[in-house]
Amino acid sequence: MKKAVTLLLLSIAFISEAQDNFRIAFGSCSRQKLPDQLWNEIVSQKPDLWIWGGDNIYGDSHDTTYLAAEYKRQKESAGYQKLMATCPITGTWDDHDYGINDGGRYFSKKKESKVLAANFLGFDKKHPVWQHEGLYNSTSLKKGNHSIHIINLDTRYFRDTIQKVYFFDSLTKRRVYRYEPNQEGDMLGQAQWTWLEEQLKNTDASLYIINSSVQLISEEHRFERWAALPKAQQRLYDLLKHFPNKKVIVISGDRHIAELSKRNFADLPYPLYDFTASGLTHTWNEKWEENNQYRIGSQIIEKNFGTLDISITPNALSVTFRVVGKWGLVYAEHHDKL
Repeated sequence: MKKAVTLLLLSIAFISEAQDNFRIAFGSCSRQKLPDQLWNEIVSQKPDLWIWGGDNIYGDSHDTTYLAAEYKRQKESAGYQKLMATCPITGTWDDHDYGINDGGRYFSKKKESKVLAANFLGFDKKHPVWQHEGLYNSTSLKKGNHSIHIINLDTRYFRDTIQKVYFFDSLTKRRVYRYEPNQEGDMLGQAQWTWLEEQLKNTDASLYIINSSVQLISEEHRFERWAALPKAQQRLYDLLKHFPNKKVIVISGDRHIAELSKRNFADLPYPLYDFTASGLTHTWNEKWEENNQYRIGSQIIEKNFGTLDISITPNALSVTFRVVGKWGLVYAEHHDKL
């Protein structure tokens, strides 16, 4: 009897500490016409889920027939077909698949473009994405007693205009541009803000991944970023603080680089990470120094995708962030407990 009781106690202890492991891969910026993509490397990671971070094709056109043909080219490529057979796929878009470089709410073909993007991502006709304007959507990944809720934001369809200003860069001796902050501008639109709050309020997950497409935390560079719409950036931070028990990781793309940004807030009981993975087919032609006071480690200027290895027990959640490139080479790795 004593032995049976001991075995029962051991069994209960094992169940209470049961660990569920997830591997999520994500990436962005894929020129569909280039043969040298990273699909084989991604498939070899055996992810539980692939998340598109935007620029899923390079369309840049008001011609929806052309956009549809390029989505077809991407979807029918042998490497992407392997990925589709490996794991579920979700995601959002960015400017080049939206249809116009750095575009926002005034793009005249955004409704038609949304239909093409939603079809490419594989949303069936019963999916909630078809019930509203914009591409924002969500899904959950479940294992055992734990789940991860993925929130794919649309940072294009409703985004207010930001002004591009050209100037002479004394460091590079070139005429370049930067985006000046639009102090009152919005990123998401009220309907999407309401939806986002409901996603956090009305779901119960061990971890939330917000897929933003453009970077949230990195704010010193001159390109598109949440900091170019500072009121919206602060609104998102305040929303996360309103749900301090909902642990969130942000993922982003757009930049043709990879980097990990980390910011601590007094009102959040965990560090907020923004993990950027961008450049499935191409990256910068030349390297330059770029400030980011929140960066962990180095900026990676190589073709890449990101992986998140997430381990969850009833009492702990740990994440390993990896930047992975050609031949499965790991360019950067960072581990933390949330």
